[in-house]
Amino acid sequence: MIRLVECVPNFSEGRRKEVIDAIIGEMTTDPSVILLDREMDADHNRAVVTIVCPPESAVEACFRGIKKASELIDMQTHKGEHPRMGATDVCPFIPISDMKESEAIELANQLGKRVGEELQIPVYLYEMACTRPDRENLAVVRKGEYEGMRDDIETNPDRKPDYGPAKMNLKAGATAIGVRFPLVAYNVYLDTFRVSIAKKIANAVRDVQGGYRFCKAMGFSIAERNQTQVSMNLVRYPKTPVFRVFETIKSEAARYGVNVVSSEIVGLIPQQALFDVAEYYLQVENFSAEQVLEEKLRRLGGGSQSTSDFYNEIAAKSATPGGGSVAAAAGTMGAALNSMVCRLTVMKKKYKDVADELKTLLEESEIIRDELKEMIVKDGEAFEKVMHARKLPKDNKDEIAARDKAIFEATKIAAATPLETARKSYKVMEMCKTVAEKGNVNSVSDAGVAALMAKAAIEGAIYNVKINIGGFEDEAFVAEMQDGVNELKEKSDRLADEIRNIVESKI
Repeated sequence: MIRLVECVPNFSEGRRKEVIDAIIGEMTTDPSVILLDREMDADHNRAVVTIVCPPESAVEACFRGIKKASELIDMQTHKGEHPRMGATDVCPFIPISDMKESEAIELANQLGKRVGEELQIPVYLYEMACTRPDRENLAVVRKGEYEGMRDDIETNPDRKPDYGPAKMNLKAGATAIGVRFPLVAYNVYLDTFRVSIAKKIANAVRDVQGGYRFCKAMGFSIAERNQTQVSMNLVRYPKTPVFRVFETIKSEAARYGVNVVSSEIVGLIPQQALFDVAEYYLQVENFSAEQVLEEKLRRLGGGSQSTSDFYNEIAAKSATPGGGSVAAAAGTMGAALNSMVCRLTVMKKKYKDVADELKTLLEESEIIRDELKEMIVKDGEAFEKVMHARKLPKDNKDEIAARDKAIFEATKIAAATPLETARKSYKVMEMCKTVAEKGNVNSVSDAGVAALMAKAAIEGAIYNVKINIGGFEDEAFVAEMQDGVNELKEKSDRLADEIRNIVESKI
């Protein structure tokens, strides 16, 4: 699984394309660093650059960009609408794929230390990386902007940076480095040149003025359009969604006889934020990402989805993936651990007598691992067929009959699918017993965990069989399912005890 971190440095230059080109060129010298997006705004005199890369490449890439910005941007002459305190104003890390928040915080500290010591730029850690509660909010860190910090940093102890000198770098300014949740940078344009109105509307939605908890907002004049703008960062879009803020801005603007002209996304936006907007305005019932064609194809294709994506989908408000998919995932992990122990055994001369047997077992384990991985998707599909059947029209006898038949057939599939998961997971347990008995003794605990995961998969799958056959009218089918469940439960209980005894005798 590829581990990735997103970095979104903001540079105080939005008018000279060649400067941003040079900065990006420095950041992407390493081929593992991928440029996702760049946005330049002349009125704000600011550029937002988005890169993604493995964690081990992130600090060097960002350092090179900050260094180049310090050479090409002079804060002593910089002017723009957007608040700023440095040539590289902010540089947040966003963990996005198989990466912990704590790891991103470590990256922020590594980068902060290098920028402070090697470039002599004051560095302030903010958001999740902050070292003081009052520095969590970037607006507090940047209060007074470049000029205020320049005049205050040497005499005010509250301005002491986390890294670097307690003295303003007159050319490069100061930089905030942090770790944050993926935010939505969102602007709404108004058909008025009166910036006072834009500021009042911004105050109505911004957190510090009693607006939305996770909304930071300011009002600006956009001279080239003869309009004004409410510029926002929605720092927790699931809790302060785009549509809610947009509707409030429209309502507030109407109070002043002003209309919303358009809006824009700056940089990238998480797709769930757009799904939420679509669900709200279309008033779609029971909408899920599974109904988006491209998303469905991506999932069926496999491989590109990170474990973090999967966990987030489980935690979301949609019904799939649910318990059946999680059970299949547990079985998949059990098979994967089983394969790992096989590989750690066949490579050792000490186990040459069982090498051929475990090589064969490894091949079988990998086959069933792929089969269980497919069951993760199949279980969700089976449930969605039931939900689709329940939404069929029932306005007359024919429609009712067709709907009942569809529900009947879909429910049979929804019950049979987890039973298949349970049976495949039992095969994993059987392999685990052999691996625990004959495999690398140094990995016997892994064989034990593999068996526990497979047993959990069986138990979870059985729950899903039972809930689907509850109240089902086909008695023969129910009896068949129940017999299969009872047999698996008894066999897996006995086998789990046997494996436990083997593992604990070797630990």
